[in-house]
Amino acid sequence: MRITVVGSINLDMVASAPSLPVPGETVTGATLARHAGGKGANQALAARRLGAEVSLIGRVGEDEMSGAAVALMLAHGVDLSGVETDIAAPTGVALIAVDPSGENQIVVAAGANHFVTPEQLPSRIETPLIVQLELPIETVEAAVGRATDFVCANLAPAAPVSEALLRRADLIVVNETEAAFYGEALHVGGGLVVVTKGARGAVMYRRGVEMAWATPPRVHAIDATGAGDAFVGAITVALLDGMTPDAALHFACAAGALAATRPGAQPSLGTREEVEALLAG
Repeated sequence: MRITVVGSINLDMVASAPSLPVPGETVTGATLARHAGGKGANQALAARRLGAEVSLIGRVGEDEMSGAAVALMLAHGVDLSGVETDIAAPTGVALIAVDPSGENQIVVAAGANHFVTPEQLPSRIETPLIVQLELPIETVEAAVGRATDFVCANLAPAAPVSEALLRRADLIVVNETEAAFYGEALHVGGGLVVVTKGARGAVMYRRGVEMAWATPPRVHAIDATGAGDAFVGAITVALLDGMTPDAALHFACAAGALAATRPGAQPSLGTREEVEALLAG
């Protein structure tokens, strides 16, 4: 199985703090770490760790951050031949604050991700495709329009997209906040729609009718960063592997839960063996 991911590549600056600040508040006592991140890169590595061959199309800056941003993907064999270097824009950065319960706040400076254009894409994408919305919308729309196989659209962060994209996607994944943003428009096509609900699990729909519900295994969460991307990679791999909707949903919930037990986005992503072991209890 080969999957193409068109998506963002970031370097995450993660401050683990005693609490998350409210507007105007300064919180001290934090520790700082750097991790590879970006929704596109996270989902590419998640799918790769679960057994798929993965190619990523994206963009980084010509700076010292770019090497750290792609290091884990290189180490695990993600094909980065579609990643270009921008000589003018910096590598994308996410500033992340995490509290002891694993809750987080994230601010993203897109950098080179903002300059991934439709011209960077192949004329046809003949493998299953995963997209998110951390790239220019016109690039995401173009990728979906050029896809000839299965399309997973993770509509995050929420932003207006065309009805054509919503109808074309075989699988749409959103969290509860994003689901509220899109409303009934999520269900205009005939594909699957999954709404994730954090520790409460996830629900799968087709044409607005609930098909499956799953809750994640109980874990001790320390950092939720990347858990949603682990879920997206896992449910795509599971469905392409031929799992039933119910089994795929449980598999993806376990992958997301496992990611929440470790710090960082990409370092937290589990292997197929680890996810199956967590499912088995």
